[in-house]
Amino acid sequence: MQRLDKILSEAGAGSRKELRSAIRAGRVTVNGVTVKDESEKFDEAAAEILLDGEAVELLRPVLIVLNKPAGFLTAADDPRQKTVMDLIPERYRRFGVMPVGRLDKDTEGLLLLTNDGQLAHRIISPRHGVWKTYYCEHEGMASEEDVHAFAEGLTLSDGLSCLPAVLIALGEGKSAVRVQEGKFHQVRRMMAARGMPLSYLKRVAEGGLWLGKLALGQVLELDMGKTERLITSPCDFDEKNLLANCVRNSQSFGANDEKL
Repeated sequence: MQRLDKILSEAGAGSRKELRSAIRAGRVTVNGVTVKDESEKFDEAAAEILLDGEAVELLRPVLIVLNKPAGFLTAADDPRQKTVMDLIPERYRRFGVMPVGRLDKDTEGLLLLTNDGQLAHRIISPRHGVWKTYYCEHEGMASEEDVHAFAEGLTLSDGLSCLPAVLIALGEGKSAVRVQEGKFHQVRRMMAARGMPLSYLKRVAEGGLWLGKLALGQVLELDMGKTERLITSPCDFDEKNLLANCVRNSQSFGANDEKL
């Protein structure tokens, strides 16, 4: 139960001062009844609140997926560069969503955002060992020796030890990589260590959640419980989904649809 003015403020309906004035003026109804006392408390999960006759979308836990384009930082804000938050519709920014983990500036693909800190922790926690799948374009072609080296766990020239990973050759200059970590530039550094520097990198899956046909630069709201189970539960690797998702993004992107 929360004060009415606090509920409305957290929903981004205005400042506390503006909202107190609106409530006292009789412009707010809760469950069909006009309320003029801003201190009256309600259950925000069950209340239907109208301001000037328009429904107020209340703060709630939310999980969305973004098909991140290259050129955007995975950060809440930056004074000099574009961030992924510039691609998120206002309705979700009001909810306070933040990136779950990160993708490098030049990497595209699947990026989750949520305002549920516990959910974010469960997804990125090493204890869950969530597999992250990437599509790579690079110099040369992955050999059986490269596949074996990934499976054994690489030690990079700077001493970084990587957990065992999966390297799948997809043909000349193309591979898929699956890792359970998210260290700085890890996939790029691992491929470079095997003589296959990358020209393109795209995350296509986290656990059993695949990027699918989501357009570049667009977002989609997900079912939180179902998605968490899909990401964190042990799941068989789906080669059909791998081949369907391991393609270079070619479409342009523009403004998000606020109706998502």
